[in-house]
Amino acid sequence: MAQLTDYGDGISAIDSEFLRPQATSIHLIVERGRAAIVDTGSNDAVPLVLEALAAKGLAPEDVDYLVLTHIHLDHAGGAGLLMTKLPNAKLTVHPRGARHITDPQRLIEGTVAVYGADAARRLYGDIVPVPEARIIETPHEARVALNGRELRFIDTPGHARHCVSIVDGGTGHIFAGDTFGLSYRELDLGGRCFIFPTTSPVQFDPPTLHKSIEMLENCKPGAIYVTHYSQVRDIARLAPDLHRLLFAHQRVALEAKDLGSGRYQRLREGITRIAIEESKRQGWTLSEERLLKVLGHDIELNAQGLGDWLDTLA
Repeated sequence: MAQLTDYGDGISAIDSEFLRPQATSIHLIVERGRAAIVDTGSNDAVPLVLEALAAKGLAPEDVDYLVLTHIHLDHAGGAGLLMTKLPNAKLTVHPRGARHITDPQRLIEGTVAVYGADAARRLYGDIVPVPEARIIETPHEARVALNGRELRFIDTPGHARHCVSIVDGGTGHIFAGDTFGLSYRELDLGGRCFIFPTTSPVQFDPPTLHKSIEMLENCKPGAIYVTHYSQVRDIARLAPDLHRLLFAHQRVALEAKDLGSGRYQRLREGITRIAIEESKRQGWTLSEERLLKVLGHDIELNAQGLGDWLDTLA
């Protein structure tokens, strides 16, 4: 059964149940009987999306857009399969990502390089291509209308070069994918949410990401929806934390730059230390063991992403 969280103004989160509950969200925007879906999770989430539509009294035919914030497979792995279920939908994607949606072979190869062949197939299954005729490319300041509700796309690279964030004309809120980091609900404290960077491979570039975060800040949204996991508010508090933690990741990376075969382990240890220190700073109530279980997958990916960034500096 699909787990839905309603935020009002036609915005809901669907738990894709990727890796664990409340780790990866899919967002649904409904405007007077027409719908847009933001990101897809993996193939396994497709039935959950269809259940969520039904729970909202919507049919697959009522979906006008499938919107991708970027093409990493935890965001877009189920896009092709889901599009086969949505007869009227167009898929929106950054121009740099479009060719990988029509021909996902290089995307699959990149995922195998990160996870290994067996794990990639277990996590994502068979990636279904999307016909070019069903794709709308969304460069900076592109716009589409969802039954009169404008969705405006802004180019926000740094996490990857194919990242866009979507400004919802109905609320001023922003759907940011991974650009505004991670905010897991297990870390919430007294109604306050917290933020942590995601520096995953392969195109991570911190100076560019700082600029994209600033762009989101300057929009002054009342809320940002991140994929991991869903709505965050109090952006004026979270954005400085995100910059600070991103700088901390950069320092860890540069300190490990010349370590050769020991670099990855030093990166992993450094990011783990950042997480533990942030837990103490913010007063998170999770035990250290539980904290590292919640963040463990991301610590591994962050270390890989920092390593890839260092390779570009060589």
